[in-house]
Amino acid sequence: MADAQKSFSFALCADDYAMTPAVSRGILEALDAGTLSGTSVITTSPWWPESAAALRPYAERADIGLHLNLTSGAPLGPMPNLAPGNRLPPIDRFMRGGALPLAEIDLEIGRQLDTFSSVWGGPPDHLDGHQHVQVFPPIRDLVLRHLDRRGWRGKIWLRDSADHPLRILARGTTLKKALGLAWLARGAAGAAKAGGYATNDGFAGFSDFRPGEDYGAAFSRYLKRPGPRHLVMCHPGYVDDALRAIDPVTESRERELAFLLSPAFQDCLDHRGARLARFSLLPPQREKGVEVT
Repeated sequence: MADAQKSFSFALCADDYAMTPAVSRGILEALDAGTLSGTSVITTSPWWPESAAALRPYAERADIGLHLNLTSGAPLGPMPNLAPGNRLPPIDRFMRGGALPLAEIDLEIGRQLDTFSSVWGGPPDHLDGHQHVQVFPPIRDLVLRHLDRRGWRGKIWLRDSADHPLRILARGTTLKKALGLAWLARGAAGAAKAGGYATNDGFAGFSDFRPGEDYGAAFSRYLKRPGPRHLVMCHPGYVDDALRAIDPVTESRERELAFLLSPAFQDCLDHRGARLARFSLLPPQREKGVEVT
């Protein structure tokens, strides 16, 4: 039986496709099982070109997006100020403020968009960011200008990594991270909508990636107090040596994948009155009586 909240539809996006072969394999299994409605691709990964073919059969039933990466591994081109030694900085570089080498970042955003398009044969369905870098000013302004120059206004949607504080507090999970990002990302959704880009309204999926975490219980909370265009992020996958070498999030990916592939996933949706859907099938946004799709 569902909770007191009304039934609703939501989108579920797996981040980090192409990060490593094992991560991609896990995401493909979840897509095949029908427990994801989208995934986001890291085009800075050397495995993106070869892993694109396996993803293509799902393009008609899942959103395939770009996971903009400015905080992990190597960039696609030279960035001597942001990525000396050809290594991108941790997210703290963006959170602490101060001047950023915007010319370098602008070029790298373009390279990542171009790499996605050249391999995929067209634009992404949506854009989000590794460690939510896409919502940081002035990164979001650079992103919007790139999308406009490519003529993609109204053709792709953008992830808003923030949610209303009352919704976040009602879920009661990973509060510091979720509330902190809501503060840092303020204004991002308004800028996207003003530019003609749809965004989600409602966002969850934050995790501390602790060993032994009950991911099923956490996921149930992600579906509490959903927004009208609710989006949940996740990070399923298998672990390989390539992942251990580049990312601290390892074993928790296998726990997430196990949940998505288990009957407990559908049981959780039934309990919350939730239905999985592509973002494009979620209720349209309305602002001052104007529909934004």
